[in-house]
Amino acid sequence: MSKKSRIVLVAGSGSHGGGAHEHPGGCALLADLLNNAVEEVEAVVSQGWPTDLATFEDTDAIIVYSDGGTGHLTIPHLEQIAGLMEQGIGLAMLHYAVEVPKGDAGNHFLAWIGGYFETHLSVNPYWTATFTSFPEHPTTRGLEPFSLEDEWYYHMRFRENMKGVTPLLSAIAPAATLQRPDGPHSGNPHVRASVAKGEPQHLAWCVERADGGRGFGFTGGHLHRNWADDRLRKFILNAIAWTAKVEIPEGGISTPTPTAAELDAYL
Repeated sequence: MSKKSRIVLVAGSGSHGGGAHEHPGGCALLADLLNNAVEEVEAVVSQGWPTDLATFEDTDAIIVYSDGGTGHLTIPHLEQIAGLMEQGIGLAMLHYAVEVPKGDAGNHFLAWIGGYFETHLSVNPYWTATFTSFPEHPTTRGLEPFSLEDEWYYHMRFRENMKGVTPLLSAIAPAATLQRPDGPHSGNPHVRASVAKGEPQHLAWCVERADGGRGFGFTGGHLHRNWADDRLRKFILNAIAWTAKVEIPEGGISTPTPTAAELDAYL
């Protein structure tokens, strides 16, 4: 039997309560789903950034689901992560973990995953995003059009001219998402112009890096209950496995729909 692909899910602490930003529960759920559904995967969860460097030995992908901004748990470890990236390890950021400060951290994210949430450029409203079509890509295998209410961040800072960036989930953001006054997360002239033009907003994307590693960013994932959505769950499991260079089946990674009680058991 060939060696299993090791995936380390790094969970930030839960920060909102009430079924939002349930990072430990979300990581535990995703790890269990991967281990049960994908024979060639070994997914483990680290609560916080691991202090034991051996955690990342023989690792194929690191998936971070945590709070972001100036307190992003990767910021003290950018140098260590750069070394891991040079080994061709995959890296994914889910929900608030896509936000880091502009400058050093932001530039690293552009290199590693292709984009990030930049304050005074990106926004974080609650809205129902409708996905009508998907690019042909391993992460979108088995996906059918769907709509889902979430705190979908959009208008990310991407690499210049989207160089090497493949948008995976894109939707048209309604004007109603910009009713708040301008602020670091709520609105700005750049995003208002983009929405007025009806430009598609990319809510998930990926890159294949020159070092051989893969990067993935996803702006949804605010609500724990949304893991019950079969399409969202399939997409995220596909994307995590793809980031670890696991072959995705033609119909995508299918898992049984968790009940509300099963989801709550992870909280």
